[in-house]
Amino acid sequence: MLKLTLQPGEFIKIGDNVKVIFSGGSANNIHLLIDAPREVNIDRSNTRANKKNNPSPYYKEKGISDEAQKQIASIIRREKEKIL
Repeated sequence: MLKLTLQPGEFIKIGDNVKVIFSGGSANNIHLLIDAPREVNIDRSNTRANKKNNPSPYYKEKGISDEAQKQIASIIRREKEKIL
């Protein structure tokens, strides 16, 4: 485990595409900004205890189905044909 002391505005990078920025705090609270791709799941520790009753709102987005992709491609083709 790594323990860091940061000043407001300072950040740490995790890998190439995750940045955690300390934006300040007050009393017993700290404020963090997390810049990460949508594919990265972010889970708060207090949501784990309540996961069955109250699932975390932070989740990896599901991709669209192959059928939906085909329909979108078909619509785009038709629209391009109208323009030409």
